Amino acid sequence: MTPDLLIVGAGPAGISAAIEARAHALSVLLLDENAAPGGRIWQALEARGAQDQDDAGGLQTLHAFRACGANARWCAGVWAIEPDDGTVFWSQAATAHAARAAFVLLCTGATERPMPLPGWTLPGVMTVGAAQIALKTSGLLPTGATWIAGQGPLPMLYAAQTLRAGGRLAGILDLSDGIAPLRALRHLPAALRNSSDIAKGLAWRRAIARAGVPWLSATALRAQGDGVLQRITFRAGNRDRSENADLLLLHDGIIPSVQITRALGCAHLWDGGQHCWKPKVDAWGVTSLPNILVAGDGAGIGGARAAALSGRIAALYAAQALGRIDVATRDAAAAPLRAAQARQRALRPLLEALYAPRPRLLDDAATVCRCEEVTAAQIRDAASLGCLGLNQLKAFTRCGMGPCQGRMCGSSAAEVLAAARGVPVAAIEPYRTRFPTKPLTVGELAAMATE
Repeated sequence: MTPDLLIVGAGPAGISAAIEARAHALSVLLLDENAAPGGRIWQALEARGAQDQDDAGGLQTLHAFRACGANARWCAGVWAIEPDDGTVFWSQAATAHAARAAFVLLCTGATERPMPLPGWTLPGVMTVGAAQIALKTSGLLPTGATWIAGQGPLPMLYAAQTLRAGGRLAGILDLSDGIAPLRALRHLPAALRNSSDIAKGLAWRRAIARAGVPWLSATALRAQGDGVLQRITFRAGNRDRSENADLLLLHDGIIPSVQITRALGCAHLWDGGQHCWKPKVDAWGVTSLPNILVAGDGAGIGGARAAALSGRIAALYAAQALGRIDVATRDAAAAPLRAAQARQRALRPLLEALYAPRPRLLDDAATVCRCEEVTAAQIRDAASLGCLGLNQLKAFTRCGMGPCQGRMCGSSAAEVLAAARGVPVAAIEPYRTRFPTKPLTVGELAAMATE
C-alpha cells in the first residue's frame, strides 16, 4: 500500500485535507482511532444531526468526505512512523499494519491542558472535554451536584449544550484572571473580524444566565472527599466557601497534541501566548522533516474552521509537490483559503489574553504525574538536586514515564520545575517522546513481524 498522502486524524483538518487531495487525484489513506470521522469537534455529528450553523457546515464536510473516495481505516491506532521513507504503522482489530506514503499529514488535534489542583485525582473529577464527548456520543448528561471550573470558551459551550439537552448544573467557577479583560481590550478591534464567534460566546453566556446557573469568580479551588469527590472548597467574594459536589469538570484551555511530532524529532517552537510547545511548520504545514506535514490545532490552536482550511492548504502543497498541479495553480487556490484562515484566527489574540493559563501554584502534596504518582514536592526536590529538564526528571522521579509518556503531566511538570529553578518555562527541555506512542500487544508485534 503506497498512497500519495497518508493522513493521521479524521477531524476537521484531516477530512478537509482528504477532500482537497482527492479533488487533485491524489490517492489518500486516512487513519483514525475513532469509529467514525469527525474528531472531537464533530464527533458523532452524523448520528445526532445538525443543531446549529456550525454543525450544518460540519455535516456538509462529513458528507463530502464520505463521497470523495479516500481510503479510510477506523479504530486504527498509529503507533510508529518512519520519517525517512514515510512508512506508518498502525493497529486495527488487534492486527498490525503498515503503509508507505509520499507525504504524511498529521492532523492529531489538541489535548486539554491538565489542571493539577488538590484532589484532581479523585473519582468524580474529570475534564470538560471528556464530559462533552460523553454528551455527544452517548447523550450522557451529568447528574447530581455538577460544577464546572476553569476558563475559556469550552466550559461555556459545554454548559450551554448541557442546559439545552435538559441537564442541570450547580454552578460555574470562573478561574480566569480578573484583570485579564483589561489586557485583552487592545485585541478587540482585530477580533471583530470574526464577530460571529464573539456573538456565539455571548449567546452561551446568556443561556447560562437565563437558566439561573450561578457564575462565580473563584480562586483556591480544591476537590475533597473520602475516596470519591464529595465537596469542593474555593474562595469567592472575599470569603471561603464549601459546596457539595458529585461531579467536578475542569478546563484550562487546550494545547497542540505533539506526541507524534516529538517522537519523529520535528523541530518545535515555544508558543508564548498559550504557554506550550508546537511543531515548527511553514505556511503549507511542512515541518523540519520535508515529507511530514501538520495541519489543524496540532500545529497551533485556531479552532475547527481554521483547522479545516489548514488541511486544505496542506493538501494543495502535496498535490503540487507530486506534480498534480503547478505552483501558480496551487498558490491561486490557496489565496482565498489563507484569507479565510486569517479571519478565523483574528479572535485568537483576544482569547489568549482573556484566558491566559494561570500559574501553577501547587501545594507540595499535589499530584502532578498521575501515572507515576509524582508530587510537586518531588519535582521541587529534584530541582534542588540539579535537575534541569523534563527528561532528567524521569531519572530523578519517574515523572512522565507512564503509559501516556508525559501527555498529561508535561506542561504542569515543566511549570513546577521552571518555577523551582527560577527560569522561564520555555527554558525547560520538554519530554522526548518515543515510539511506540501507543501500547502494543504481543499479538500485534507478531503480526508485524510476518508482514
